[in-house]
Amino acid sequence: MTEKKALTIEYVAGLLKKNGLLTEAQEREILIKGEAQKARLKKSQESFYSSKRLHTMTDAVSPAEVIASFGLPLSSDQRKSLTEDVITEAIAKEVGLPYIKIDPLKLNLDLVTSHIPRPFAQRYLVVPIEEKGGVVTLAVADPFNLEAVENLKSTRKMKLTLVLSSKSDILKIVREFYGFRYSVGAAEKEFAQSIELGNLEQYVRLKGAVELDATDQHIVNAVEYLLHYAYDQRASDIHIEPKRDRSLVRLRIDGVLHYIHTIPKAVHASIISRIKMLSRMDIAEKRKPQDGRIKTAFKDREMELRVSTLPTVFGEKVVIRIFDPEILFQQVSGLGFSPRELETFNSFLKRSYGILLVTGPTGSGKTTTLYSALKSLSSPEVNIITIEDPIEMIVEEFNQVGVQPQIGVDFAGSLRTILRQDPDIIMVGEIRDRETADNAVQAALTGHLVFSTLHTNDAPSSVTRLMDLGVPPFLINSTVVGILAQRLVRKTCASCRKPRLLTPDEVESLGLKDREKEYKVWFGEGCVECRGTGYKGRTGVFEIMEFSDKVKAIVARTSDSTLIQKTARAEGMSSLRESAVRKMLQGVTTYEEVVSVT
Repeated sequence: MTEKKALTIEYVAGLLKKNGLLTEAQEREILIKGEAQKARLKKSQESFYSSKRLHTMTDAVSPAEVIASFGLPLSSDQRKSLTEDVITEAIAKEVGLPYIKIDPLKLNLDLVTSHIPRPFAQRYLVVPIEEKGGVVTLAVADPFNLEAVENLKSTRKMKLTLVLSSKSDILKIVREFYGFRYSVGAAEKEFAQSIELGNLEQYVRLKGAVELDATDQHIVNAVEYLLHYAYDQRASDIHIEPKRDRSLVRLRIDGVLHYIHTIPKAVHASIISRIKMLSRMDIAEKRKPQDGRIKTAFKDREMELRVSTLPTVFGEKVVIRIFDPEILFQQVSGLGFSPRELETFNSFLKRSYGILLVTGPTGSGKTTTLYSALKSLSSPEVNIITIEDPIEMIVEEFNQVGVQPQIGVDFAGSLRTILRQDPDIIMVGEIRDRETADNAVQAALTGHLVFSTLHTNDAPSSVTRLMDLGVPPFLINSTVVGILAQRLVRKTCASCRKPRLLTPDEVESLGLKDREKEYKVWFGEGCVECRGTGYKGRTGVFEIMEFSDKVKAIVARTSDSTLIQKTARAEGMSSLRESAVRKMLQGVTTYEEVVSVT
């Protein structure tokens, strides 16, 4: 790196061609159109940064961004494109620096924000990502612009080691980490100054509770940074948990909780109040659990947030469940069904009347399956009414009713009323008691298609549960068309998956018939795409029980779920374990997921 070079479009395009990532024709196209493309990107970025009150270097668009914007396919793999990350990694290899894909979940907020001021980080596009033995690892976007590095070495007396990261990654950290840190720190300082107990003679202006909690700009910003951060990380839940002297922020991603931030104790109550205000809860009520909802926008789509507060020994704990319409509403074929399972499930949806039950524990994807099924059936000719507790996501095509027990609006009462609303399809959030079960059966008998959920471990035991609720076997046989039990398994990361063979012990534990056969399965080594976990995304595994004549004959004689299961399996039903094993052998998930989930 002794030779004086500049990170230009020509330089980057040349090294990409040299490394076989660009063809000669693609390089020529980039050199001809590069400057015009750069001007367009710069104009759009300047507009974005000014709206966010951010300022970066004068040359706001990097060569990697310009070349990535062409969307060219990789010559080695046409399914993948030449992204900013791929280009940055090639530059790092060329200049002899390590390339790091920055994972926000693995960064320490204090480390990132304590060494370098925000304006400096924004101007020079540098961010500290690690500190070991007094040496700070500094991620830079331009390996040839070392003015910032020299400044830090001379003014801060810092020992630095450099790594190369994409401009987008660095800006995201500057925005989220410095923005969140600044907002929380400023709020903590302001609140600490608002009430001074040590000097009783000094006049102190105290903000009113509502003014302090709801309108303080630092708190408003902190909550917004937190929500955007969660959206970016594909989180399904945000947990804000008060402890004795601090509060923790954790995100659930692909079913696993990750620690993210620590919040000073002085700011916790104000952040909780801001969230409660947004979700229209009673800010003054801190002794009782409350529920609310928020609707926000992210990347041109509406996001529905369901908020729950719980008083704990150290203060109010908040959990925000994020409902992303892209996840909640999917094509039925994309839920994870095998071809046979999809055919069976679609045959249930084509029925004009009857009950379809979806079973499984909390967090097993029942809501996604039901909403996706209802969405596929939705049309101007069909009247769909749902009864939910609470309404998961507001959908314009459905007529949705929220259960409110405190004023006497429950599942059973709502279902009775709904039958007078000329419905075609009814979704009952959950069958919890005999009255709801009876009304669901009556709705099915009078020509309606009824969807509902039960909390049982598998499909056959749902029949036993209905009998326990007092539904006679002959009515179960007359109304139930099918039962779907499901779980969610994490999918093996496609970017880093590697094959291996199952050990004899693993083959035996899965109950595979041919013990002598070699079974090839896949696992994720861990990469930047999956944040080192080896998994990215989730898919469903299913157990579908169709009410055939033989199953009905058994149900009419007994409530023994083991006998019902045996009969259903003889009719072709796969168990949850078998469905998961099939996905494992296809490379969709891993042995460890199959064992832990089923």
